[in-house]
Amino acid sequence: MSERALNPSPTAIGIDIGGTGIKGGIVDLDAGKLIGERVRIDTPKPATPAAVAEVVAQIVAELDERDGAPGAETPVGVTFPSIIHHGVARSAANVDKSWIGTDVDALFTKRLGREVHVMNDADAAGLAEARYGAGAGVDGTVLVITLGTGIGSALIHNGVLVPNVELGHLEIDSAVAETRASASARERDELGWDEYAVRLQRFFSHVEFLFSPSLFVIGGGISKRADDYLPKLSLSTPITVAKSKNNAGIVGAALQQSGLS
Repeated sequence: MSERALNPSPTAIGIDIGGTGIKGGIVDLDAGKLIGERVRIDTPKPATPAAVAEVVAQIVAELDERDGAPGAETPVGVTFPSIIHHGVARSAANVDKSWIGTDVDALFTKRLGREVHVMNDADAAGLAEARYGAGAGVDGTVLVITLGTGIGSALIHNGVLVPNVELGHLEIDSAVAETRASASARERDELGWDEYAVRLQRFFSHVEFLFSPSLFVIGGGISKRADDYLPKLSLSTPITVAKSKNNAGIVGAALQQSGLS
């Protein structure tokens, strides 16, 4: 067992890096909830490693000044929209291609002057929901699907995360799924909710066939509008909204750095 697991902090900072915004907050690790309001800054364009690291440092500095902030020696958890293997980015679907091959752990650790642990953004949302949210206590396979700039996915089996499952990159109807069914695709193509539900139905039906999950959990910013599209889907698998909603990535990032996940 790691030293972090033996001496967990009751609070931790989580940062969620997305294609359009970078969000951070102080997380109560007992409750899995944010303490106070989150901080959000637009993702820089271009979203190069140096530019993103500066925004992360700015958010952490603001959170450090708040009541309830963990000590400056406490590691920071960060999510990133990429396959992350031993802290290194192996893809860059919705950020600058210069991230590929970047040691993200080392980059942020150096810029912040404190230990940083990075993980895939959808995996972080999955961890949050498996421990605190809709997936807590669910046997079998839980698939957490985040609908945002792209489509993120986390596979949880009996409470254990299987990392870097990139279901948004499945090819459906000769197209990459996230180019058709992400929240940004709905906005780009100016789809009404009925039209968008047709695309989501195609995606979820395919994933359901492949994995036979016990539960689908929907996260991402569009989860706030779930009543506009979830009732229009017809699936054998139960489907619900992430309890952390759009804060799931922040909560999961904070959780994984604590060693409690």
